[in-house]
Amino acid sequence: MKKVGIAHPKGLYVLFLTEMWERFSYYGMRAMFVLYLMKCLLMSEAQAAQLYGSYTGLVYLTPLLGGFLADRYWGNRRSVLLGSLVMAFGQLLMFYSACVYTSAQASWLMYIGLGLLILGNGFFKPNISSLVGDLYEKSDSRRDTAYSIFYMGVNMGAMIAPLWCGWVSNGESPEGFKWSFLSAAIGMIIGGLIFYLFKNKYLVNPKGEPVGVKPAPAARKSDKSEKRSPAFIVGMVMLCLLLFAAFRLGGNDYIGAAIYSVSIAVPLMIILDRSLSPIERKRIVVIYAITFFVIFFWAAYEQSGASLTFFAEKQTDRTLGDYTVPVSYFQSVNPILIVLLVPLFNVMWGFLRRHGIEPAATMKQAMGLALLGVGYLVISFGVGQATAAEKVSMMWLLTLYFMLTMGELFLEPIGLSIVNRLSPARFSSLLMSVWFLSSAAANKLAGVLSSLYPTDDKVTSFLGYEIADLSDFFMIFALMGFASAALLAVISRKLEKMM
Repeated sequence: MKKVGIAHPKGLYVLFLTEMWERFSYYGMRAMFVLYLMKCLLMSEAQAAQLYGSYTGLVYLTPLLGGFLADRYWGNRRSVLLGSLVMAFGQLLMFYSACVYTSAQASWLMYIGLGLLILGNGFFKPNISSLVGDLYEKSDSRRDTAYSIFYMGVNMGAMIAPLWCGWVSNGESPEGFKWSFLSAAIGMIIGGLIFYLFKNKYLVNPKGEPVGVKPAPAARKSDKSEKRSPAFIVGMVMLCLLLFAAFRLGGNDYIGAAIYSVSIAVPLMIILDRSLSPIERKRIVVIYAITFFVIFFWAAYEQSGASLTFFAEKQTDRTLGDYTVPVSYFQSVNPILIVLLVPLFNVMWGFLRRHGIEPAATMKQAMGLALLGVGYLVISFGVGQATAAEKVSMMWLLTLYFMLTMGELFLEPIGLSIVNRLSPARFSSLLMSVWFLSSAAANKLAGVLSSLYPTDDKVTSFLGYEIADLSDFFMIFALMGFASAALLAVISRKLEKMM
């Protein structure tokens, strides 16, 4: 790789702050979401988990639309600004819903607010991630580190949000949720303003040219990507419909069937583009492979917003002397650890690189999946045969979050860098959206699995595996982590050659 100066461009820190406030908005609302559904809208745990999975799944599905429009028509900058505005309105509607939570309007206001959050994130998420890589040359050795720094911005926002929103909610009481949602709206407005004020000055490539601007008409005309025939488009629509029907027959709800079918059809449409060279096609296959494996990681990781929230509220002893730790505070454990550990990981990777023993990128991701398995294995044995009515030490939950954090740092920043590095320029935002498709499928799956959370009056099962207690429930995710880690480790060398 080409080596350049150690200092990073100032545009990276503009994107860092923009993403930090957007993540404050997202995670602040998410920390309170299932609690709001159960305490204010009186939903059951299973209903709240399913709605949580549908919302977070769709949040990561709409980047397909935002990535396509940015690549072809609007550019990254306009998409980020539009997404910021739409999400701010969505959070304000959530605030209004919480203000009138006892009325019939509350549910409809919430659903409209969720719709705007889903749409706005589609414009925001893939485009700000693509802008990070555009600040550097393709061969610049600082790119991986830049994504780690950017990822710290994600986690700074995710760290502060649950703490602040949990505090302003007055003990997570029905009357206090509105202040959490208002805080999320203000955070989104701040992020959008930072981007708007500094984008022209600092978002430039090494040559000083602006990045993320609206594609010029000449550039769109010279786009080498294949112009799809009507027959091909009809064929892809038919494939989507068939997949949708298959997933519905398999027992999935409408949103789940839509997410899973699109997650298969869109990557297939891209890889069949005849303008791709053999090398480009091989590299896209690598992107698809790592995208597939991260589904299992995020399906387990995203339990933090649903089943692990149930576990923290009802089965975890949260007392510290006379103080009871708010449930939402546990969602800050992971980002706090990430902010602390990212510098250490960067030093570790640098040391291993200098001594020629740094693991391959895909092997790092296999290690991350294995750490996920270890975390859930520990908590599965820790809770033992505890019933849903018993409380256990919070150390088990904290240990799980520590292992999830370690696994995340082995997996997510590496994946973002791989996608940006291997994507053909004309598909950069769209392939970043495909990366987020894995999160769409994973979040929906996370909601489905959370709905299996055992209670005193319910014994559930998953693929024939009976879930009678908490130990059985957590063991699902341990097995998921170990199985996916083993498979990725087996094919890692092949994937590295294709890269």
